[in-house]
Formats: sequence, C-alpha cells, structure tokens
Amino acid sequence: MNTVIPPPAPPSIPVVGRTERFPVRRVFCIGRNYADHAKEMGASVDTANPMFFTKPADALVTDGADVPYPSATNDLHHEVELVVALGCGGTDLTVEQAARIVWGYGIGLDLTRRDLQAQAKAKGAPWDVAKAFDHSAPVSAIVPATDYIPDATTPIALTVNGERRQSATLADMVLDVPHILSALSRLFELKAGDIVYTGTPAGVAALHRGDRFVATLGDVVTLEGRVS
Repeated sequence: MNTVIPPPAPPSIPVVGRTERFPVRRVFCIGRNYADHAKEMGASVDTANPMFFTKPADALVTDGADVPYPSATNDLHHEVELVVALGCGGTDLTVEQAARIVWGYGIGLDLTRRDLQAQAKAKGAPWDVAKAFDHSAPVSAIVPATDYIPDATTPIALTVNGERRQSATLADMVLDVPHILSALSRLFELKAGDIVYTGTPAGVAALHRGDRFVATLGDVVTLEGRVS
C-alpha cells in the first residue's frame, strides 16, 4: 500500500524466551478493580458496571527504556498492574470463553497525571489527558500462557528506589481476568493483539525524575525502569 507519509512502526512487546514480538492492536484498562485502591481514591466499586478506559498503543514503553517525565503535570503517579495479552477475541463472550482468549501475561505501570485527573473529575469532564499521554504505559516482556499462568495466590508488587510501594495478590482483584474480559467484550469487539491492564492495588504515589522502579509478577516476570 502506498501512503502519503511514511507509516509509523507498529507497537510491539518482547516475548520471554522468543525472538518474535507480540504485536499490539489496542490497550484497554480497567479502573477501581482493587477495593483498597478505590477506597484510597475516595471512590466505590461497581461490579455490575466496570469502569474501562483506553490508552493509545504507542503509549507503551518496552524493552526497559527510560520513561520520560510527562509535560503539564507536577504529580505523576504509578499504578502497578497485571497485564493480559490476547491471542484472539470476540464479542459478548461468556466467562468461560473469555478465559480461553489469553495469549500471555506481563506486568506494567498505568502512569497517571493525578493533578490533571483531579481537575477533570472536579469538572465532570473526561480525563483522557490524565491517562492516555505519551509513554504512560511501561510494560514488561510477555510470558506465554503455555509457559506460565498466574493464579489467585500470585503476588504483584512495585518498589521505587528500593522502597516497597504497592503489594497485593491477584485474589484481591474485584473482577478476575475472565470476568474482566467478558465484561469488556460486551463493549468492544476484542481481537488478537489487544492488551488489557487489569487494575492496581492500593499504595499509588508520586514518581519523580531519576526514580528507579521494579515491578514484579510473582517470581516470573519483572519490569525495571527509570523516570528520566
């Protein structure tokens, strides 16, 4: 296909143990999926109506690259999250069907310009600028589900400059992965290449230039990075 300008390179994520990469189509996120985090944000959990939002695929930060401190904020927050990569998709999926579309798992950060989010919330306005900015989605390599499937006892954690900031197990999620994907498929047609950030536990806090972070999914997947 001829294009009037050079097309951008498609976003992709490395895969543990492989030279091939996982191509990314869309990035979905769920909010308020840990009750303690919803509480610390002064919000409530509505299991009947999960809150979803999106980030652009080119917001991903991969391969351990530095995360540039974003413009227009003085309050950048970290949110560590289990990340799910989809190998196929569908619409109106049952929970059982949704469980079968996962290709692999990773760990990531949903970075948030918290001051801009608070301003938008106060006005009852959308808060895309708080979530969907450049470099707002650092993510680890993806481990294939054929090699590893986390369970309810699997811990996720984040340390910043060696200090533990966030820690939970996947049992603390309000909706587990199959229920998240089933609910999401009622709003969007899910497809291969989609990735889903599945919510963050309590303990979100500020990141500053020069901070180094380490996010872990059990003892299998690690994301290390630096805010520049």
